[in-house]
Amino acid sequence: MDAATATFHDLRPRLQGIAYRMLGSLSESEDIVQDVWLRWHAADKDSVNNAEAWLVATTTRISIDRLRSAKVRREQYVGIWLPEPVLTEWPATPEDIEELSNEVSVALLTVLERLTPEARAAFLLREVFDMDYGEVAEALGKSEAACRQIVRRAKAQLRQERPQRAVPSAVHRKLVRRFADVLAQGDFAGMKSMLADTAVLMGDGGGYVTSFARPMVGGPRIAQLLFAATLRHKDALRIELAMINGQYAVLRYIGGELESAQSYESDGERITRVHVQRNPEKLARLVAALAQRPARRQPEASAPHESL
Repeated sequence: MDAATATFHDLRPRLQGIAYRMLGSLSESEDIVQDVWLRWHAADKDSVNNAEAWLVATTTRISIDRLRSAKVRREQYVGIWLPEPVLTEWPATPEDIEELSNEVSVALLTVLERLTPEARAAFLLREVFDMDYGEVAEALGKSEAACRQIVRRAKAQLRQERPQRAVPSAVHRKLVRRFADVLAQGDFAGMKSMLADTAVLMGDGGGYVTSFARPMVGGPRIAQLLFAATLRHKDALRIELAMINGQYAVLRYIGGELESAQSYESDGERITRVHVQRNPEKLARLVAALAQRPARRQPEASAPHESL
């Protein structure tokens, strides 16, 4: 492996992280990174002063172009679009858990859809990847002053879109575990009590399976919907916990097949938002990743995947 190839190999996870956070799709992020590799392979390395800056800038600019096209396609998407769920490792420390949750959660990726492609890129590079404004400016081909303004406006828009107090990850994790327990037990009263009255459920079926065209609003309604699966499928229904996009999530199996991946937001006391990914195309990679990882017990200790 020559030096240029080794450099790309070392930076590949970072590049894919940028592309995935930009597009919310593993397949598209992998395509982008492959495109970056082809360009890097053909580039005049002697003219590149900083390989990492070149690779990050190229990844960012391709991602912006792809997201512009994706936004047009998503306007024609059947029902609600949600990001593709990714199975993640259980972080080593509480600090790592907090950081990962803040960087790649389904909630964050969903709300980032409100931003323009350029604003999304600037926000991610600065706030998630901790790049200084000089590096952001180089990646976007803009002045530092312009990038500061873009990031400031993006942060203000995100606060306006989803104003909420921060919930410690340990508190949220404990709440999700309890909610998984009541789902597994088919405890309707428990489901209802743990959902905020104004809770919102968003489901993505992609036109392949039944889902809602609009968000479902109201904790009692959502509890009835979730409880209906218990009545309909009985012993064929199985609930598992997994680490999805840096947070505890619920995997719902019916007849041994993964039917949905459910991620949650909370206020620290009750569930305020439910993201239900049912699109089989978006679940396929998650299924493959789960098949390669044996289920383990004691998720509080280390395991990200536990059968209830």
